[in-house]
Amino acid sequence: MASGTALIYDEEMTTHKLLWSDPVCDIEVPERLSSSYEQLKCYHLVERCVRVPAREGSEEEILLVHSLEHLEVAKSTQTMNEQELKRVSGNYDAFFFHPNTYRCARLAVGATLQLVDTVLSGKVCNGMALVRPPGHHSQRNAANGFCLFNNVAIAAEYAKLKYGLQRILIVDWDVHHGQGIQYIFEEDPSVLYFSWHRYEHQEFWPSLKESNYDAVGLGKGKGFNINLPWNKVGMGNSDYLAAFFHVLLPMAFEFDPELILVSSGYDSGIGDPEGQMNATPEVFAHLTHFLMQLANGKLCVILEGGYHLKSLSESVCMTVKTLLGDPVPQITGEMAPCLSAIESIQNVRAAHKPYWKWLMYEDTSFLQNLSTSSPLLKKTNPNPSTEHESKMTSNDETVKVERFLELHMKNILFPVPPIKTATTTDAKVSAHLLSVPVHLVKEMDKTEIKALVSGSYADLVKEDETLLSLGSMLAILDKILKKEVCNGIAESPASSVAVAVALRHSVCSGFQRVLCIFVGDMQIIPNTEDGKILLIHICEKEHSLLLLKDAEGNDFFSAVLGFILPVAYSYQPNLTVIAVGPNRSLGISEISLLFALLQGLAESRILAVIEDTERNLMQSLAKALVGASAPHFGVYVPPTQEKVNKIKILRDQFQQEWKMLQCSGKL
Repeated sequence: MASGTALIYDEEMTTHKLLWSDPVCDIEVPERLSSSYEQLKCYHLVERCVRVPAREGSEEEILLVHSLEHLEVAKSTQTMNEQELKRVSGNYDAFFFHPNTYRCARLAVGATLQLVDTVLSGKVCNGMALVRPPGHHSQRNAANGFCLFNNVAIAAEYAKLKYGLQRILIVDWDVHHGQGIQYIFEEDPSVLYFSWHRYEHQEFWPSLKESNYDAVGLGKGKGFNINLPWNKVGMGNSDYLAAFFHVLLPMAFEFDPELILVSSGYDSGIGDPEGQMNATPEVFAHLTHFLMQLANGKLCVILEGGYHLKSLSESVCMTVKTLLGDPVPQITGEMAPCLSAIESIQNVRAAHKPYWKWLMYEDTSFLQNLSTSSPLLKKTNPNPSTEHESKMTSNDETVKVERFLELHMKNILFPVPPIKTATTTDAKVSAHLLSVPVHLVKEMDKTEIKALVSGSYADLVKEDETLLSLGSMLAILDKILKKEVCNGIAESPASSVAVAVALRHSVCSGFQRVLCIFVGDMQIIPNTEDGKILLIHICEKEHSLLLLKDAEGNDFFSAVLGFILPVAYSYQPNLTVIAVGPNRSLGISEISLLFALLQGLAESRILAVIEDTERNLMQSLAKALVGASAPHFGVYVPPTQEKVNKIKILRDQFQQEWKMLQCSGKL
């Protein structure tokens, strides 16, 4: 199985620069690349990656997407003087040429294709290409929005041609709509394109009607173009996560991509003068983590925009850390999407209902954008003094955000435990996990167990045999609590009691919010730690919190993405405990994916307590905990109407308490 993360960077791409004064283009500076690379070095991430050299994209590769006329114009600029370059640049919307632009753009294409080759050949699992100029606005016959060649679109066509891929997902989290990618693939059902973007009722650049949610694709491509317009500035972490839970991830799992390409613009992050959004760098770690669970982990991240250098460079580092498999930092901010985000998400779901099985039985209706209205006043050109004052304010804001991010990153970053996943030296368990890189820890001594349990947990443990079976769980939990390991897997014949002890011990050790998920039939011992433990039970009993069964239709994705993850992210636990018992309503691949998705929470601290030591189950869960990509699910089977309705009732019941549920169902 492929492992490792590729990083592609070539300093020559910093030679593309603006030679004259242009207030529109002056934010696209070479330092965007160099500052990102320097920050990666500061965090010692460069040395952990597999360095892959950039190459020039060939003319044939560029012509997979662009016209010969466009290529020839770009090529001709290499020998032009400044006045000629300025004249040619004026033919395009927000673009500038430098004598080395053509060379840099070919390097950007080639670096992107090098990344695709390195991932699809199995040399690495994933990777990132730091490139300039960016690409997602460029069209078949035109440069546009700082973009000359459409790096990601070329990569998609290249992957289809060279590797015979039939399903490619492009995720564009840049704050601008990548209309170039949309135009290239809007009739192509082999490419699913998702873009969220600042739109403001068509007032924000590129100000196109076809950037709205009702542009779903054309002909055979209908349903494969997903536009999520943001109609106000200030969108934050919860808005971005809600878009993933309630739109992108369900579509992506149904689409089942063979490769994911990310048009990775960080102008959607805090402090960016273009985006004016409030999302902090760690949100990109969470988004990356979710995408890593698709396409067997084949994920290629390609830089697009990002114009606040500190926000950009920290966000790049968060992305690369996650690609490398580091635990994801705790998300910050209130977990409640704003009303404008909810309206946009609902409208996307309504527009795409005819094309997607997962939406078949969902309540979807178009909403009026009551929380925002289209500006009635036309924009006016500022006078010079106003523009000067605006620039001073902008500079002050830049410094303010830099100071905020310095402190913020210190607060959210934490020492990565030296060990990812642990289990005990129990012969039966460790034999099952020999093929998985897990660390073996010694079971807790019987004397220690008795001393610990008799003090605080005597009411939970009534029998000596049960007491002695807790040694494995307590040893691993102790390592997690001391932050010596990220997560661990323990076998216990008395899983209900083991979990009850683990929950109380975690709270006594200082954790204020513990999420506990039970999978299968098992007794749940009531907890007495009011407000400090959230329980979710996945089983076939009618009395359970959540009913899941795969007999008719697959409601796993609608339950996990539409209920469990939004609740869990609303709760923001410090620790996640997952108990797997007998008579499970979920298969091994579903349980493994649940484990993988939940690693985005609690700095990846998960204690798994397993009652059944079946080899396949233990190995699959251990692989999920160490960060292996999720197993393939096969052909998507939609949930039945009855099951969708049950999950809908749960959402309605809990959405006032857990606000991340509010983007689906009735408001």
